Amino acid sequence: MRPTMFDQLLTSLADAGRDLLRGRLGNRRKSIDALCRSLLSTRGDASGAALARELVETYRSMAEQDRLAFLETLARDYGPVPDAIQAAVEAYREAPGPETLSRLRSTTEPPRQELFRRMNMAPGGTRALLALRQELLGYLPDHPQLREVDADLHHLLASWFNPGFLTLTRIDWNSPAALLEKLLRYEKVHKMQALEDLKRRLAPDRRCFAFFHPALPDEPLIFVQVALVEGMASRVGPLIDAETPATPARSADTAIFYSISNCQDGLRGVTLGNFLIKLVVASLQDELPHLRTFATLSPIPGFAAWLEAELALEESDVIGAQERPLLRRLLTPGWPGDEAFVEQVKPLLMRLCSHYLVREKRGSRPRDPVARFHLGNGARLERINWLGDASPKGLRESFGLLVNYGYDTGHIERNHETFVNTGEVVHASSVRRLLPPLHQDA
Repeated sequence: MRPTMFDQLLTSLADAGRDLLRGRLGNRRKSIDALCRSLLSTRGDASGAALARELVETYRSMAEQDRLAFLETLARDYGPVPDAIQAAVEAYREAPGPETLSRLRSTTEPPRQELFRRMNMAPGGTRALLALRQELLGYLPDHPQLREVDADLHHLLASWFNPGFLTLTRIDWNSPAALLEKLLRYEKVHKMQALEDLKRRLAPDRRCFAFFHPALPDEPLIFVQVALVEGMASRVGPLIDAETPATPARSADTAIFYSISNCQDGLRGVTLGNFLIKLVVASLQDELPHLRTFATLSPIPGFAAWLEAELALEESDVIGAQERPLLRRLLTPGWPGDEAFVEQVKPLLMRLCSHYLVREKRGSRPRDPVARFHLGNGARLERINWLGDASPKGLRESFGLLVNYGYDTGHIERNHETFVNTGEVVHASSVRRLLPPLHQDA
């Protein structure tokens, strides 16, 4: 891992501040709370960088239970002070103006936010904070008191990893070997077993693009894999099979986005993918102006779980009593090999999937997470594909169904506005024809 010029500068600053730090703190390593308070009170660049490095190294060296205790300390002792906020509010009410407003803003900001900013002065500080948040996210289900700490760290990371700071890079077979190995490891949608799988996905009729950040030049943040094909793909097998023959990119008329993988768990909830897809569409249009269609071939990860939950209900608004035995057969292995059963269940399952994608909501947004992502991006729900992914994972998540979301550059912004303002799922006529009547008797 080659250090960046910025990391080299921070390292030299930290080295320069080491002697100053020893003079202030002594040779013995101080408690992490003492380091935090010293870091927040320091004013010098060199001593600040040295303290930040000392704090990061101390945190890394602590046992897991001690790191959890430190995060709980941040939640308890490094939040905003209610009395100070009340006083600042009263001061602003009495004399509203830039000065009292500025004081109110600074008072409402938790000290831990400034602590995180200063920790970022350590060499490799950004990487350390991502690791800290990844660990923090793992604690949240059992330690809800840490949610405010996570909110503060998420707020900072969302601004630090603003797409304006990111670099779009195309990855090919000639990219550094260390980067290619990371793609193998980070791929989450359609796992790769060996370099031969990756080599096929980087062939001349394939494209792979990733976002990078200047502070993490050797770490992809998110990457998307694209297949250049003729017509809208309905099955993922031919796109990821290492034995599929390559075709000339010049004969393709469609770009299929078939896998998007977030690489840094510490950036969960920080929006990156929507900008990535739009930039890749623009890049492909520049490189291959003959491309006419841009679409995804996407999983439906919540469909099977939703259908199983509906079957567990005594009554369902969308499943009739006579349909239940047929649908329960889907929960047994081997059903795709029974042609008679497949012919019988296909129209029912396609109907239920269209209902799930278009009408099942959490609040005003689609229940399915992949649908939320692409529709929020301005895509249109184009087509539901029968047994598009017959792998164990595909059958487990969605009974093998896959969906195409279309990215029509002339309508992306209008679709996005429709979705965010009304929650409407913009969908094609092929999906509309599958939808059951709204008041169908169960």
